[in-house]
Amino acid sequence: MFTDKRLTEAYKRAKVEYFDKNSKYIFFSDCHRGDDSVSDEFARNQIVFLCALEYYNNNKYIYVEVGDGDELWEYPDFKVIRLAHSDVFLGLKKFSDDKRLRIIYGNHNIYLKSKNYVRKNYFNYYNEYNQSQQELFTGIVPYEAIVLKNKTTNQELFIVHGHQGDLMNDQLWIISMFMLRYFWRYLHVVGFHNPASPARNLYKRHKIEKTYKKWIRKHKRMLICGHTHRPRFPKSGELPYFNTGCSIHTKGITGIEIIDGKILMVDWRIRTDEKGGLKIVRTVMRGPEPIEKYNIKNFPAFMRQFPIQI
Repeated sequence: MFTDKRLTEAYKRAKVEYFDKNSKYIFFSDCHRGDDSVSDEFARNQIVFLCALEYYNNNKYIYVEVGDGDELWEYPDFKVIRLAHSDVFLGLKKFSDDKRLRIIYGNHNIYLKSKNYVRKNYFNYYNEYNQSQQELFTGIVPYEAIVLKNKTTNQELFIVHGHQGDLMNDQLWIISMFMLRYFWRYLHVVGFHNPASPARNLYKRHKIEKTYKKWIRKHKRMLICGHTHRPRFPKSGELPYFNTGCSIHTKGITGIEIIDGKILMVDWRIRTDEKGGLKIVRTVMRGPEPIEKYNIKNFPAFMRQFPIQI
């Protein structure tokens, strides 16, 4: 019940943005960019991520980061992260300069709720080479959630990180943050993982995903989120729950795209060609499927299969 309340509150406060068949979006989440040390899981995928950014920028996509982009629980000083992944932030700056950057905050970068923190750290940065202040994401406003609304059909897509209602990552996030910063961060290096994280705890992951589906069934909205690190794309007859996966998997990164009025899941990873050379490849994992297929209001039979429980 509490998760339903928290997700509904996020939905009501969400930024509303309209889209149509010409709109292009890429959704990535859970990059957890760190300090480029052995505990920084994003570091191994930085080159893959940069390649993906270049592709999406060249093709004029809107980039949506669905929470936990920067690992601020471990590194509250954003300067450390920016210096470690300066090429990534310069790549994201291209989207920001063209008004095509959207940032949703999750539990690990919940500091972005603070306008002062964002203004101090994300608007500008000090360029050590030129010894001057340079613009970064000037004017950026991070949101807890975004609602994409179809201009023609009014179908809504609810985009949120997904930690809402997860006790240790929502109400008690301060405790989890200190445990990670001063305890699990070091054990993680030698192979131990934080059991409070749904990315490492299968029972917790399934429980959270179950609450997502209850919210979808009750409120009749498509849901795109992250948080669990497990990519999800509904099969035929399943509720419209989509999960971007994460950008710290050992095999590469996954994301959700919207293009030409269709939705699909993609995978970016390093592969070998026929001559044994290495290359970065974008692969469509699931879809594309028409977005209107998941407009539950248009499919009474679908709702009979998953009746609304008041």
